[in-house]
Amino acid sequence: MELNISRLRKLLLMLVMVFSFTMIHAQEKVVTGLVTDANDGMGIPGVSVVVKGTTVGTTTDIDGNYTLTVDANATIIYSFVGYRSQEIVVGSQSQINVILSIETENLSEIVVIGYGTVKKEDKTGSVTSVSSKDFNKGNITSPQDLLVGKSSGVVITSAGGAPGSGSTIRIRGGSSLRASNDPLIIVDGMPIESVKNNVSGSANALSFINPNDIETFTVLKDASATAIYGSRASNGVIIVTTKKGAKGKPMQVSYSGSISVASAVDYIDVYSGDQLRKIALSNTSLYDPMNYDKLGTENTDWQKEIFRTAVSHDHNVAISGSYKELPYRVSLGYTDQTGILKNTDMQRYTGALNLNPTFLDDALKVNMNAKFMMTNNNFGDDGAIGSAISMDPTQPVYDGNSTSAGYYQWQNYGANLGTPNPVEQAMAVNNKSDVYRFVGNLKLNYTLPYVKGLQANLNLATDYTESDGQNNRPTTSPSTLVPSAWGKLSDYTAKNKNNLLDFYLNYNKEFNEDHRLDVTAGYSWQHFEREGTDYTRSVEDADHPLQVDNESEFKTENYLISFFGRLNYAFKNKYLLTGTFRYDGSSKFYSGPSAPKDKMWGFFPSAAFAWKIHEESFIKNIDQISNLKLRLGWGITGQQDITDENYPAQAKYDISRGGYYYYINGRYIPTLRPGTYDPDIKWEETTTQNIGVDFGFLNNRINGSVDYYFRETTDMINEVTIPSGSNFSNTLITNVGSLENKGIEVSLNFVPVSTPDMSLNIGFNFSHNKNEVTKLLLTDDPNYIGVTEGSGMTGVTQITRVGEAAHSFFVNKQIYDSNGKPIEGLYEDIAGNGGVINGDNANKYIYHNPTPEYTYGFSARFNYKQFDMSTSLRANIGNYVLNQVASGASYDQMQQIGYWKNMPSHLSKTNFVKRQFTSDYFVENASFLKMDNISAGYTFSKFAGQDINARVSFTVQNVFTITKYSGLDPEVGEKDDRSGIDNNLYPRPRTFTLGVNLTF
Repeated sequence: MELNISRLRKLLLMLVMVFSFTMIHAQEKVVTGLVTDANDGMGIPGVSVVVKGTTVGTTTDIDGNYTLTVDANATIIYSFVGYRSQEIVVGSQSQINVILSIETENLSEIVVIGYGTVKKEDKTGSVTSVSSKDFNKGNITSPQDLLVGKSSGVVITSAGGAPGSGSTIRIRGGSSLRASNDPLIIVDGMPIESVKNNVSGSANALSFINPNDIETFTVLKDASATAIYGSRASNGVIIVTTKKGAKGKPMQVSYSGSISVASAVDYIDVYSGDQLRKIALSNTSLYDPMNYDKLGTENTDWQKEIFRTAVSHDHNVAISGSYKELPYRVSLGYTDQTGILKNTDMQRYTGALNLNPTFLDDALKVNMNAKFMMTNNNFGDDGAIGSAISMDPTQPVYDGNSTSAGYYQWQNYGANLGTPNPVEQAMAVNNKSDVYRFVGNLKLNYTLPYVKGLQANLNLATDYTESDGQNNRPTTSPSTLVPSAWGKLSDYTAKNKNNLLDFYLNYNKEFNEDHRLDVTAGYSWQHFEREGTDYTRSVEDADHPLQVDNESEFKTENYLISFFGRLNYAFKNKYLLTGTFRYDGSSKFYSGPSAPKDKMWGFFPSAAFAWKIHEESFIKNIDQISNLKLRLGWGITGQQDITDENYPAQAKYDISRGGYYYYINGRYIPTLRPGTYDPDIKWEETTTQNIGVDFGFLNNRINGSVDYYFRETTDMINEVTIPSGSNFSNTLITNVGSLENKGIEVSLNFVPVSTPDMSLNIGFNFSHNKNEVTKLLLTDDPNYIGVTEGSGMTGVTQITRVGEAAHSFFVNKQIYDSNGKPIEGLYEDIAGNGGVINGDNANKYIYHNPTPEYTYGFSARFNYKQFDMSTSLRANIGNYVLNQVASGASYDQMQQIGYWKNMPSHLSKTNFVKRQFTSDYFVENASFLKMDNISAGYTFSKFAGQDINARVSFTVQNVFTITKYSGLDPEVGEKDDRSGIDNNLYPRPRTFTLGVNLTF
C-alpha cells in the first residue's frame, strides 16, 4: 500500500510538470513589428528590443522591423540612443508597432570634453554641444557654417561669399590685441594648426572636413573647461567629433546630393553712364575741359558684367555598419562650388574612414580615423569688385585694342593709374592653387585587468598639408604689374606638418553610493613644421629683361610639450567638484642655451563646483522641475600664438624688401638687417571667472542655462617705443598690456509640441559682452594716444585706448546744417585750436566700435508625420561699421589725370567735393536681423516602391537682412587684422538648394 501511494505521488508530480511545461509553451508567441521615428516616420535600424528583466532580445533590421519570441505576460523594452524608451506588455498582441520620440533633453547624454567625456548632467563648466540634427541647412561647404547662431557667446562671421572662404570665430570676445583671437579647434582628438598658420593657397583651415561627416560640435567656453588645453585655450575650444559606425548594426548605405543656384542679393548703387555725363557737364568748374572728350557714350553696368548666377552641386556617399565585430564608416564627397564673381570656383574631394574594433573581450578599444582632402581653388581677383564700382560707366567692355587683349583700357594704364577694366581684371588672372591634406589618428583605450576602473589611453595623430599655386597676369593686363616690369608671374609652395602624441591614464571608481571619483593624468607632445617658397617676377622676353620682385623661402618648426590632469569628484550625486591643470613647455619662448628653462614653461590651473539642486529633497519631489544646477568656475589659460614669429625671444635677421637690394649680375639680392626682439617675451594669460545656472522644467520640455563671466587678460602683447640709438628699429613687441571681457549668456530651448505625429522644437540664445582695454604700457603716459589703426590715403580711423573697447572708431565729429546735412570739411574743434582743424589725431574722438553689444540666435524645427521644416535667424545689436565705400566718394575724384571714375550714388546725399575719410558721418549703425536659412523637406519611407528611405528638401540661404546700414552688407568680417571696415566685400549670395537624401 505504501509503495502504491509513493508511485501515485510520483505520477502526480510528473503530470504537474508536464502540465506546467505545456502551459509555459502555450503562452510563448512570436511577436513582429516595426519601430519608426516620430519625426519622419522612417524605420529606425538598430533599436534594442529586449524582454524586461532578461537578456532575451534582438535589434531591428535596416528598415526598423523585428521578430521576437516572448511569453504572453512579458514586457518588451524598446530603446535607442537619443530616443525616449518605451515599455509595452505583450498580452494577446502578435504584432506591435512602436513609434519612438526623440528625447527633448537627455541629461544622460555624453558630452565630449578635453581628454574624455562626461554626462551632460555632470558637467561643471560652461559647455555647449550642438548635434547634427540642429545644424544649419543648405549648401554648406565650410564646417563652421553649421554652427552659426547655434551657441550663445559664439560669433562666427564669414569672410564673404567667395567659394570655400573661411570665417572669423570669436568666443566671448577677443582676449588679445596683437595675438591670435581664434579658438583652439580639435578634430577627433587632434588639435589642428591655428588659422594664422594656415597653409598658403588654402582659404579655410577647416575645409578638410566634409560637413556631412560631422556628428557634433562641442564648445568649451569658460576656463574650468578649457584650462586643460593650457597655453592655447584663452579664446575657447571647439571640439569637432565626426560620425562613426556602431557595433551590431547592419550595413547602411546613404547618399546625399544637392544642386544650388546662387546670385547676388544686391549691388552697390553707382551712377549710370548718363548720370555721370550729366554730373560732369553740370560741374564744369570742377573739371578740366580737356578731359570731356574722354567721356564715352555707353551705359555699362560693370557690376553686372563681373557677377553671374552660379550653379553648384555637392555629392556624398557613406557606408556604415558593422562587419562581424568591426564597426566601420567610410565616406566620399565631392563639392563643386561656383562663385558669383566670374572666374572664381572651388572643387573639393574628400574621403573619410573610421574603424572601431574591440579586442580582448572589449578590454582594448581601438578608434582609427583618416581624412583626406584635395581642393582645387580658383581665387580669381576680388579686386575687380572695387574696380567695378570705380570704372567709368560711359566706356565699353571691349574696344578691340590688341595691346590690351581687346578690352577697353585707359591709355595711362601702364602707369597703373587708371581704373583697370573690371572684366579683364576678373577674367585674365590665373590665380589658382591645389591643396592636399591628410589628417589621421589612432586611439587606443585599454582597461587594465588588475586595477578595476583604470584605463590607459594613447592617441597618435598626424596632420599633413601641401599646397602649390600661382597668381599670374598676362603682359596685356594693367591690373597688377611688377614695378617697371612686364606682366607678372608668381609661384608659391607650402608644406605644414603637425604630429601629436597623447598618453593619459583615467581612473573611474564609485565608493559605496555616495562617492564617485574620475581622475585623468597624462602627457602630450606636439611638433609643428612649416616650409614654403615664393617667387614673383616679370615675364621675360627679348624686349623685356627679367625683373624679380620677390624670391624667398622659409623653413621653421616649434614644439609643445605638456603635462596635464583632471579630477572629477561627486558626492551623493549632488555636489560636483572639478580641478584641472596643464603644465606647458613651448619652444616659442626659448631664447638660448643660457636662458632659464622655466621661461619656457607655464602653469594653467582651474577649479569648478556644481550643485545639483534638483536632487535635494526639498525640490526632488516637485514634478515640474526636471533640472536645476548651479555652476561656479575659475581658471587660467594662455595664448602662445602672440606673433608671426616661431621664436620671438631669439635674436634674428630680417630680409629687406624692395628698395634695400643689391643689384648683382642682373638680379636683385636682398640685404639682411637685425630685427628687434625681447628675450623675456612670454605668453598672454587670461583668468576667467564664471557663474552659471542650468535649468529644466516640465520633463525638460523647457530647458536652458544662464552664465555670467569675467575674463581678464594680462601680459598682453603690444608694440611699444624704445629709445633710439640702437641698431634696431624704435619699436618693440613685448608683454605690457591687459584687457577685460565681461558678459552674460542665455540659452533657452522649448518643446511646445511633442506627439508621435507632430513635434516643434524652438531654440533661442542671447549674449552680451563688454570689452575694455585696461593697460597698454609698462608705465602710465598721459601723452600716449593709444594704438592707432589705418594710414595712408584713408588716414587713422581706429584706435585701441585704455578705458575703451579695442579697435574703436577714431574719427572727426561731423557738424551738420539746419537740415541735418553734413557740412563738408567742418568738424568740431575737440582740441580747442580756435576752430582750426589740422587733420591730425588731436581733433578726433572715439565713436562706437565694431563689436556687437548684443547677439541673438533663434532656430525652430517642425515635424508633421513625414513633413519637416526648419529655420535659423540671427541678430547683432549695437555693432558699427565704417562705410569706406561711401567715404571715398567725392566729385573731384570723378576726374583724374587722363581718365574718369564712377562713384557710389551715396554721394548725392552729401555732395562732397572732396573725400572725407575720417568723418563720423560714415560710421554707421550696422545692427541687423538675418534669416540665415529656411528649409522644408518630405520623407518617403518606400521610395519608388523599393526599400529605400528618401528625403527631398528645398532650402533658401541668406533669405533676408533687416538693417539701417546703407552699405551692401552690415556683417563685415576681419580683413588685414582690422574689423568693422566695409571696403568692397565679396557679396554673400542668396542661394536656393534642392537636396535629396537616400538611405538603403
